[in-house]
Amino acid sequence: MAWALKLPLTDEVIESGLVQDFDASLSGIGQELGAGAYSMSDVLALPIFKQEESNLPPDSENKILPFQYVLCAATSPAIKLHDETLTYLNQGQSYEIRMLDNRKMGELPEITGKMVKSIIRVVFHDRRLQYTEHQQLEGWRWNRPGDRILDLDIPMSVGMVDPRANPTQLNTVEFLWDPSKRTSVFIQVHCISTEFTMRKHGGEKGVPFRIQIDTFKENDGEYTEHLHSASCQVKVFKPKGADRKQKTDREKMEKRAPQEKEKYQPSYETTILTECSPWPEVPYANNSPSPGFNSSHNSFPVAEGNGSPSHQPEPVVQVADIESCLTDTILSTHLLTRDSESIHQNLLPTATPQDAQQWLHRNRFSPFCRLFTNFSGADLLKLTREDVIQICGPADGIRLFNALKGRVVRPRLTVYVCQESQQAREQQQKHENGDAASSTFFVYHAIYLEDLTAVELTEKIAQLFNISPRQIVQIFKQGPTGIHVLVSDEMIQNFQDEVCFVLDTMKAETNDGYHIILK
Repeated sequence: MAWALKLPLTDEVIESGLVQDFDASLSGIGQELGAGAYSMSDVLALPIFKQEESNLPPDSENKILPFQYVLCAATSPAIKLHDETLTYLNQGQSYEIRMLDNRKMGELPEITGKMVKSIIRVVFHDRRLQYTEHQQLEGWRWNRPGDRILDLDIPMSVGMVDPRANPTQLNTVEFLWDPSKRTSVFIQVHCISTEFTMRKHGGEKGVPFRIQIDTFKENDGEYTEHLHSASCQVKVFKPKGADRKQKTDREKMEKRAPQEKEKYQPSYETTILTECSPWPEVPYANNSPSPGFNSSHNSFPVAEGNGSPSHQPEPVVQVADIESCLTDTILSTHLLTRDSESIHQNLLPTATPQDAQQWLHRNRFSPFCRLFTNFSGADLLKLTREDVIQICGPADGIRLFNALKGRVVRPRLTVYVCQESQQAREQQQKHENGDAASSTFFVYHAIYLEDLTAVELTEKIAQLFNISPRQIVQIFKQGPTGIHVLVSDEMIQNFQDEVCFVLDTMKAETNDGYHIILK
């Protein structure tokens, strides 16, 4: 962010100006007010009457910063005084950032002749989007596979050493540089501001970004000790769109009256990044984590000043949540294949916010519990598919939407079985002999198979009839001419879906177990 440099007004100048305005207003009593009439709003607009919020300590105004970063792009002329400047950038165009050493003689001697590390990030300016940054970036990755949000133009850069771009952090680049040497880094921003705007009517304004630079010095072989951070506000347009927007703002300002122009900042050829709080080092979450990088979801609050985060709180995911997630993972297959238990897992509209939080934990949505802190069951169920995807990202959003709607995964194979009784045998025999019409009512039970193995079928049959799987010795299928064919994994894999069987039991000869015959 860049600010206009103005000399502070002395008390004598302010007092004399107020006296003159007061005298002029007295002389105009009873007459029509002209253009030079006294206006209290103009007085209140003076810097001494304006309280500006800042996340920096009070003594930082007179503090000389060790470094200064200058973005070689013009600021917008349509920004009011005392507001943060806004710079327009073109998508994919290389922009120079000059890394300047601003230290006094003898200041920070420990970095003299040594390298420092700087991390450049493109982050969201809006607080609402900062809370959902991971989900927003995952959605962008989904729509733009293989692309990066921020890149370094290495051939054009000067004085940059060991540039790196983590493939899991699309919006971050880092490099080493020597403050005693000339260093200019060229960056390219590949996302545009309207990509993160809800598209409803067309022509919506794009969201602003922040370009933030954090610089660290070496400590015990690693660059972890923070030295300086600065940032500025930007908007990114499609190629040449920034030039058109700058021209439009300039033409609008030219049409304004001279008194109106005084309320706006002039356009500067370059943008000076102003000091801000360091960006918290949060492990980046990714659905397919790379070795060496933490894939846990973390959230953090943001500061009130220029939109940069002020501190990093404790991670949302606790140890108890991880244990709960592991337990849910083990039981998920059984819960999905049992209708009675699945019904109990559905979120009800009458659920309180506390019940909704427990439901999110049980269904492995712990990273999003903070976002839905005040949501009741009815609030969550009212969310559309698009709402959930925008909040949680494509992968987790689709999973959460399916869970909210109670969608159960379709099993690979469904088998219907009925236990044959003596009465059913007699009725079936009479029907085959033509003695009487068959009036037997057969009740079938559904068995859902995922692994398609004989062991799984044995366990499901034992579970259905409340017996131990060890009591089932073998499972046979009745074949042609009444032969008994041993059921194997390959035979089950060739069963037709929704096939029907009548179960008959036969006492095993060697032990107290039983043989199951599928007819």
